Formats: sequence, C-alpha cells, structure tokens
Amino acid sequence: MTATETGTAAGTGTFAPRPGAAPLSRMIRVQAALETRMLLRNGEQLLLTVVIPTLLLVLFSTVDIIDTGAGSAVDFLAPGILALAVMSTAFTGQAIATGFERRYGVLKRLAASPLPRWGLMTAKTCSVLVTEVLQIVLLTVIAFGLGWSPRGNPLAVLLLLLLGTAAFSGLGLLMAGTLKAEATLAAANLVFLLLLVGGGVIVPLAKFPEAARQVLEFLPVSALSDGLRAVLQHGASMPWADLGILAGWAVLGLGAAAKFFRWE
Repeated sequence: MTATETGTAAGTGTFAPRPGAAPLSRMIRVQAALETRMLLRNGEQLLLTVVIPTLLLVLFSTVDIIDTGAGSAVDFLAPGILALAVMSTAFTGQAIATGFERRYGVLKRLAASPLPRWGLMTAKTCSVLVTEVLQIVLLTVIAFGLGWSPRGNPLAVLLLLLLGTAAFSGLGLLMAGTLKAEATLAAANLVFLLLLVGGGVIVPLAKFPEAARQVLEFLPVSALSDGLRAVLQHGASMPWADLGILAGWAVLGLGAAAKFFRWE
C-alpha cells in the first residue's frame, strides 16, 4: 500500500481504531446476562432460590403437617412459596452476592468502568427479574402438578410481584452496602429463616397471637404472600392494602440504599 493509500485509509477510518464505550443499553444487557449466569452457577444461591422453595411446596402440600385451613393445602401454600421465591432472590441472594462483591473490590472496579453505577444496579435488577421468572415458572408447574387451582386478576399478581421485588431488592442492597460481607451473609440468612416462619409463607398468620399478628402483617413477605393468596386463592381483584405496604417498603428500602450504599 502506498503512502497515499495509507493516508486515505486512515482518513476514512477504515483501518483506524475507533475507541469508545459501547452503547449503554448493550452494556446493561451484557452485565445483566453475566449477573444472571453468576447467580445460577452459585450452589448456595440455587439452594435458596430453587431447592428450598420447591421442597417446601412439595413437602407441605403432600404431608399433613400444618393446618392451612379450609380447602386444598397447595392452594394456600403456592402463593406463599412464590413470595418466598421472590424474597430469596431479590433479598437474600442479592444481599449476599453484592456484599461479597463489595468486599473483594468488584463493585469498586465496576464503578470505574464506562457502565454508570445506576446502570450496574439496573443490570442487577434485570438479573433478579430473570431469575424470578424462572423460579415462578418452575414452582407454578410443580404446583399445577400437585393440584393447584389459581384464580383472580393476573394484573394484581404482576403488581404484587414487581412491588415485592422492588421492596426486597432495596432492603437487600441496603444490607449489602452498609454491613461487612460476613455480617451480611449471617444477617441475610437469619432474616430469611425468621420470615419463612413468621411471614405467613407456610404458617397462617391467624395461628399467631393477636399482638404478634398485628406486627407481622406489615412485613413485606407477609404483605406479598397475603396479597398473592387473596388473589390466587380467594379471587380478590386488587389487594390495595398489601400493595400499599409493599410500595412503602419499596420506597423506604430503595431510598435508604441509594443514600447509604457504600461502594468500598
């Protein structure tokens, strides 16, 4: 190639490099895919997000251990297990994973990349939503196999799941961004177990004393499980009280996470 041809090629940009960041939408999409793969490859996360909810659904639907009231046990349990699946992914799994990413400096390095911080959080949220879709599909198929007969307004179910995800995601990020990784691991698992028992997921809130029930009803997992149960089991059109509780937790959790989250 002659000097003239080389100059022409460089001038037109045919062979010259074109440095610059990829489009923001592509960066978020790639990061979300990476976050999803990492989540699904983690054995502990799979235990929380898939194995435990599935075992609880099958066990308590087929073995008469807890009095779930009138009607089929699976009709009571399936909505609560769906709420548990949302909590396990959006809160427990995300808190633990993000906490250790923060400890090992992963978040600090990603914060220095062309992907903005809000883009990273968006990618994490997309990863959570993808995982939840897979969970819900799996649990729904199993519940149908156990004789589940859902009813009610699909839009109400979608709103409950989205607000529940926002609420638990905000609380999980708040925990991961303020506590040490080991403390996050212990606290997230402890909260998971406490809410599993006292959040109306498996044990009806009516079984608790009146004073305790008045407090437990305002927990996010209680509002999500009761709201899903009101729609899917009893055919309610729109459980506004439960939606309001979840919206309040979402605003509180996401707002506190945005303010207090530490990247290092």
